Amino acid sequence: MSTEAEPSSDALKEHRDSVEHPLYQLFMRYGHGNRKWFAAGVVSSTLARFLSLVPPVLLGVAIDSIFADARPFTLPYVPQAWLPGAETAQFWFAVGLMAVAMVGSAFLNFARQSTMNLFSHRVKHEVRTATYQQMQRLDMDFFNEMQTGELMSILSNDTNRLEQFLDNMMGNAIQLGVLMLGTAAILFWMNWQLALVTLVVVPLAAAFTYWFMRLAEERYADVRQSVGDLNSRLENNLNGIQVIKASNTESYEDERVRDHSYTYFRLDWLALRLNFIYRPGLQALTSLAFIATFVVGGIWILEGAPGPLSGSLTVGELTTFLLLTQRLVNPLAQMGNIVDRYEDAKASTTRILGLMNMPVSITDAPDAEELTDVEGHVVYDDVSFGYDEDADPTEYVLRDVDFEVEPGETVGLVGPTGAGKTTILKLLLRLYDVNEGAIRVDGHDVRDVTLSSLRNSMGYVGQDNFLFDGTVADNIRYGSFDADRDAVVEAAEQAQAHEFITQMPESYDTDIGERGVKLSGGQRQRVAIARTILQDPPILVFDEATSAVDTETEMLIQRSIDELAADRTTFIIAHRLSTVRDADTILVVEGGEVVERGDHEELLEEDGLYANLWRVQAGEIEDLPEEFVEEASRRVAQQALDAAEDG
Repeated sequence: MSTEAEPSSDALKEHRDSVEHPLYQLFMRYGHGNRKWFAAGVVSSTLARFLSLVPPVLLGVAIDSIFADARPFTLPYVPQAWLPGAETAQFWFAVGLMAVAMVGSAFLNFARQSTMNLFSHRVKHEVRTATYQQMQRLDMDFFNEMQTGELMSILSNDTNRLEQFLDNMMGNAIQLGVLMLGTAAILFWMNWQLALVTLVVVPLAAAFTYWFMRLAEERYADVRQSVGDLNSRLENNLNGIQVIKASNTESYEDERVRDHSYTYFRLDWLALRLNFIYRPGLQALTSLAFIATFVVGGIWILEGAPGPLSGSLTVGELTTFLLLTQRLVNPLAQMGNIVDRYEDAKASTTRILGLMNMPVSITDAPDAEELTDVEGHVVYDDVSFGYDEDADPTEYVLRDVDFEVEPGETVGLVGPTGAGKTTILKLLLRLYDVNEGAIRVDGHDVRDVTLSSLRNSMGYVGQDNFLFDGTVADNIRYGSFDADRDAVVEAAEQAQAHEFITQMPESYDTDIGERGVKLSGGQRQRVAIARTILQDPPILVFDEATSAVDTETEMLIQRSIDELAADRTTFIIAHRLSTVRDADTILVVEGGEVVERGDHEELLEEDGLYANLWRVQAGEIEDLPEEFVEEASRRVAQQALDAAEDG
């Protein structure tokens, strides 16, 4: 029977699909403390683009009023009383106003970039840290399903793409909106008929952009997913590089990476190809607006109002129209970049919020108490459990597990692989919650106490303990960060680790590399035990702590465990039965049930599963009952089938 959780591969996708208006949601969640910077950026963008419209208007007015004397010196929406009357004064007024507008626009663009970049980087920081905090609090089922590379893609690539959009494209979008509205207002003020000719491109560009966005949304979602898949493959291969080299499978892994990379290339190319149509098409539309304005305006000046148009048009007015239209061409053509970045950021934000919306079931109860002064009295009261919260009782991986451990006792858990031993202790750590029954520590249901106080009361040493990149001392001190060097050394001595540590190049200050790669398996185990000793927990959990080391190292680790467990409640999971031979109580687990219990001698006399497992390890294969051999063969076959299904 497999004790692994059945992963729901669609869980994260379902939460992503439920996200509506992702960028708006993200802004409302993480923009609160930074809205002043966003507001400053919006105001700066608006004023900068408004000032950029002043020089073309002044130039057109100067041509008609000062140089051609074709009309009075007037400015849009400016009272006539504010304007000078003499031509020379009007000239210098126009020059000064142009200079003020240009310098002011440059200053405001600097302010826009500074404030919008500060806003975007602050939001990126908050999003990344909030996403990481959420990730740490998610249930273990989530990590059974998700690959590390996919999570790294969300934390790194997706947050970076969000920041790129907030940095520049959002400011550009605001400026484009101001430019279009301001230009339209000025053009309609000057000549509403020619303005219609110039601005007819805007609804066409809007329709073209809508078509692009509908196609681009799905393609960018696929691209972001493919990035996560590629990162997962690369991360897996880098972690497994030793196995790849030892197995001589470099060419096989080359092909797998090539397949993932080609998938990313193909999807990214499809998105880019859509851009190759959209951007030149939008540029062509905006260029047509300039050409149409020049043709209609030129005919109007040379031959009079063409077709249904009426009235007059001056050279200065046409100049202003052409300058403003030309200023529309590049920003409108840049709409492709804005939409492109928007869709990319939208896809990334959807992935981020999909993760943020994942429910967390293992949380503190509203009235949870602190677990203090722990003595180590542990009770399993008819505990049944299935990895699926709504699992049918027939699918439970644990059924009616019932036992009691007095403070200071040592309990061994043994049984075939996949019997449920590790799951029993995962429930004690509350990595999962029971479906039926209860687990109590010192009379408190573990669901009624805070997670932090529960886990602070326990020390865990597994088969493959994770060590962080850093020094030996840093890893021993992890979780007891205020411990001094003397306490670190004392913990290492109790863990039988001091001797090999002092033989290292820089002793306790030696850097052990990522995941402790510079240490042997037994050395990593003893450092992990030293870390647990320093934390001084009242309850200890050892999960196959000696199964992957040689006999001499096992002896050293066993001495460490015996010393550490002398006056603490201790749980030891072991395949090597010699590890638990001296335990006060041994629980034999099979098929999710405790089928035998007692000390070593009592279980041998019972001549059941434990006795047969002891014969296997003692090499007495010929004395094994045939039914035990057949059951073992069936279990091994089932484990292979489960592994194939998981793969």
